[in-house]
Amino acid sequence: MHPWFDELSEFLRIPSVSADQAHAGDVAAAGSWVCDLIRGAGGSAGLVDWHGQPLAIGELRASRDPEHAPTVLCYGHFDVQPPDPLELWDSAPFEPEVRGEYLYARGVADDKGQLYLLLSAARELARAGELPVNVRFACDGEEETGGNSILEFLAADDRGADAAVIFDTEMVARGVPAFNIATRGLVYFHLSLRSGGHDLHSGMYGGAAMNAAHALAHTLTAVTARDGRLAEPLRVGIHPPTQVELDGWRELPSGAGELAGQDARPADARAADEFYIRTFAEPALDINGFDAGSPYLQKTVLPVKADANVSIRLAPGQDADVVAEAFERLLRDAAPDGAELELKRLSSAAPGLVDPEARAITLGLDAFERALGVRPLLVRSGGTLPIVPALAAHGIPAIITGFSLPDANIHSPNERMLVEYIDLGIVASKALLTEFAAL
Repeated sequence: MHPWFDELSEFLRIPSVSADQAHAGDVAAAGSWVCDLIRGAGGSAGLVDWHGQPLAIGELRASRDPEHAPTVLCYGHFDVQPPDPLELWDSAPFEPEVRGEYLYARGVADDKGQLYLLLSAARELARAGELPVNVRFACDGEEETGGNSILEFLAADDRGADAAVIFDTEMVARGVPAFNIATRGLVYFHLSLRSGGHDLHSGMYGGAAMNAAHALAHTLTAVTARDGRLAEPLRVGIHPPTQVELDGWRELPSGAGELAGQDARPADARAADEFYIRTFAEPALDINGFDAGSPYLQKTVLPVKADANVSIRLAPGQDADVVAEAFERLLRDAAPDGAELELKRLSSAAPGLVDPEARAITLGLDAFERALGVRPLLVRSGGTLPIVPALAAHGIPAIITGFSLPDANIHSPNERMLVEYIDLGIVASKALLTEFAAL
């Protein structure tokens, strides 16, 4: 058995599902587990209650002359997505299991397994007396629900750092590591539309009375994409990719292959060719859920109420407030006369940009090339990491990378990570912390 299996499995067995309040104690337990590992490595750590949310805050001091050593801030989250639907898992989601080349468990790729790589590497260097930097860990338990505790903590923490490291993304493909120099932001809304006082008989009123399902579906057409592009008011502020970035993206696996690998169908005729433009550099709006009437029982009614959850992934450079205001204006202008439309903004996070010329990025690229034998590509991430813009606001350059693969099934049943990449990730993490002595 692998030397890390029992320890990592202990972490993964904690069902730290932040979206379910019934698991609040498990989320805190996962944070305590992180603190215990740091203390066991000779550092100091504690679970901080930040306005009701647990933060694991700890530090391992440099082995020599810590007062003058660089400081590296490591972030990861110890909460996980709900495991549902359970029947689609081939093994219990919170009982880690190695099958073939992979370790399967909820959170193994997003993000407990990846956080473990950094924790384990820092511990090995500290125990060997070879840790050349101060390593500060600041980890949260609400990343999966879009919380702001870590952002508020960083805003209140004036200690700063010379660099940050975040392992919460993926390789482009097996053997092709990547550093993300931009992340998309997020604005999430709940919409509710009423068309009258109560449901109506479709025979007696159909075609004459407003149907809430029809009205909301029609209203949403004002904000959905046309040929892969949102309406201009929702595109304000986009920071376009450079020619160097565009040239690099052409070296990535084909968009058609990326979609096919996930058994996904292209949204339109140009979607595959524009895959990286659309997922790296353009905002994207998605209806994440829609409910009206009874979609399962045979009921001949005009529903009086329709609800939808809608998210907008913001492109780098965009402002969440500006886009949110434009979104609401477009919807209200499109809603049929007489419809009562309510919008509630549930969460938001700014997009992030990292200077690719920063000293920390160069050192990080060198470290990974030495450890992995290949230099990481510089790409953007279609996902959202609220901590990235928060670090940028503090002037802290961030290495945003990871060791999961596109087929890791994050947020889905049978989440997995290559066993060999756990060992390799620890080696690369040690090389990274060692290289940062030059900061």
